[in-house]
Amino acid sequence: MKFLKRFFDGLQRDLRLFLFVLILLEIYRAAFIFLMSDYMDEGSGFSQILTALWAGLRLSLKTAGAVTLFSFVFVTLLGFSSLLRLEVGILASLIFSTLFMARFPYYREFNSTFGLEVLNGLHENVFDIISTVLLDYGLIWRFPVAIILTVVCIAILSRLLNIKTFPMPYIYGTLEKVVFVVPLVVALIVFGVFVRFGGSFSFSGGINWENAGITDDNFLNECILDDGQAMYRVWSISKLTDIGEIDGVDKKSIVTQARFLADDKSIDDDMIDPFLERKAKGARIDTPRHIFIIIGENWMQWPMLGKYYNLHISDGIKSIIAEPNAYYSRNFMPNGDFTYAAVTGFVTGLSDVKINVNYQPKTYSEIYLTSPAPQLKELGYQVDFWYGGNPSWENISKMTRAQGFDNFYGYPNLNAPKQTVWGAKDEDLFNAIKNHLAEEPPTVHFILTTSNHPPYNLDLEKEGYDLDATLAEIKKLPKVDDAERLAVELGHYWYMDKVTTKFIREVSAAYPDSLFVVTGDHAVRTDPSTRPTIFEHQSVPFVMYGKGIKPDILPPDVVGGHTSIVPTIIELIAPEGFIYYSVAPSLFSSTNVAFNNHAFVTRTIAGEIDSDAVEILPHVASAALNQIDMTAERESAEQVIKAMRTVSWWLITQTLQMVPLFLQ
Repeated sequence: MKFLKRFFDGLQRDLRLFLFVLILLEIYRAAFIFLMSDYMDEGSGFSQILTALWAGLRLSLKTAGAVTLFSFVFVTLLGFSSLLRLEVGILASLIFSTLFMARFPYYREFNSTFGLEVLNGLHENVFDIISTVLLDYGLIWRFPVAIILTVVCIAILSRLLNIKTFPMPYIYGTLEKVVFVVPLVVALIVFGVFVRFGGSFSFSGGINWENAGITDDNFLNECILDDGQAMYRVWSISKLTDIGEIDGVDKKSIVTQARFLADDKSIDDDMIDPFLERKAKGARIDTPRHIFIIIGENWMQWPMLGKYYNLHISDGIKSIIAEPNAYYSRNFMPNGDFTYAAVTGFVTGLSDVKINVNYQPKTYSEIYLTSPAPQLKELGYQVDFWYGGNPSWENISKMTRAQGFDNFYGYPNLNAPKQTVWGAKDEDLFNAIKNHLAEEPPTVHFILTTSNHPPYNLDLEKEGYDLDATLAEIKKLPKVDDAERLAVELGHYWYMDKVTTKFIREVSAAYPDSLFVVTGDHAVRTDPSTRPTIFEHQSVPFVMYGKGIKPDILPPDVVGGHTSIVPTIIELIAPEGFIYYSVAPSLFSSTNVAFNNHAFVTRTIAGEIDSDAVEILPHVASAALNQIDMTAERESAEQVIKAMRTVSWWLITQTLQMVPLFLQ
């Protein structure tokens, strides 16, 4: 009887804790929607907001239930001190209040709530991460606000839990006890199932993070996920990735997918090598002495598009493109949303499949078949990697050397001061490279810059940046969330553009037989508005410059990505018949599809991989609009994505390169 009384009392208090957490999450959801409303589509009305709030409330049943379950098991069932229930509520309040405050800068950075970027941060240097969030993301004031919110929550919750509960009815005998307990247990089970499935009694009828995007507004769809569910999404995707369950990877059709990528579709082999073997058609330009592949940090393409010319932050690279020995394509995609995905793509030649290749044991025990460094060395080049940051970042020094690079140069080798926690200024990086050139043999230089990255602390005025002029132009753009912040971020882009252009011109003058390739590691971070297009949010430029390069050396706006750059260089300079291996073909044989982990582009459209969203590219001629078959374009993209991801996954995860015949 004593247990029943405690159980009945505990259930009521657990229900209060449950409702407290549920309402807290809904308040934070509504507050975020209100404070970030500029990120909503113009067509999203009050009904869409209500839909998001209702779906979010149902989804948060799961989060509130998970928090309450701990209290129910240890306090109500096992009889631990009731103080533990309050402590659970306090911890939940602190976590959700902190995540609520962190969600604002995170969304502005990535145009989504918490995603896999969270896990990527775990591999970073702890001091670097803390410095960045303190200086650039406002943790220094956001966390105290979260503490204040938590204190308010504690005051409300402690009072709520101390309100007297309804007493249990007096039970006279065994039959009365059964009549009381059985319905109570049944009701508890039914309630648990209802909560577990997000306001339903089945998975298909409930709300889950997988199917929560029920509105037509991407922002509202992200708001449906409370921060607990967003973190659960991160964990779930990570676990699926760890066991090889990756979108676009078809493990059972490795031969079919490899054959799709092969130049010779008639190949029938039990090894994967022949499917990825390519033969150069013959040199198209004179052999360069030095080749520079410049991977600009956050070198998004949208500032180079016509509608943003008045910002004048990409004038340097545009002046390069305007010369007769340059080629530029707008239809270009990075290997992923993050810098590490770009780096691993360049170092291994593999498409991103949401596996951290830089932490795979295989990366350090054998060289991937498609890795560029050994193949470029066969053409007579030394292959070096230059990075303005720490060699330990994402195992970059260790990984490049393991994959055949001759040398790695990081911040410690530059003899320059540190500009931020991430490394030295781009100008110091380029100066260090220039000082090496006179003594070096023919070399391919992979160069990763750092300055266009938070914390944005360059002395822009000293560098010559007109902040006020840029700010005035930004204020003419529609739907800009924080014009002052955007102006500062674009100032760092302007600086990167300026010093990169200066480097290209100075080295070209000293070594006229050089070849330069310029692209960006990713575009996701700085957007022109709260509602960027898919193309603006994701695309990066592709520029080739040097002796023998012409504007028509490739088709106009050829479609490609990071992993097609080295094959293209090989096709530019290698003798006829030179054999090399790559997942992606060169841009001379483009599949007309390029993609990363979230989006794709074709000749005419950009689209999201995990949704039906598509859009016409801004530079497609109006006369061609009626001829675009979006369904066919998407189907073509999906086939290429499946093939390249499946083969990349195979090369990353399989110890041997043999293709088991039973998988055919």
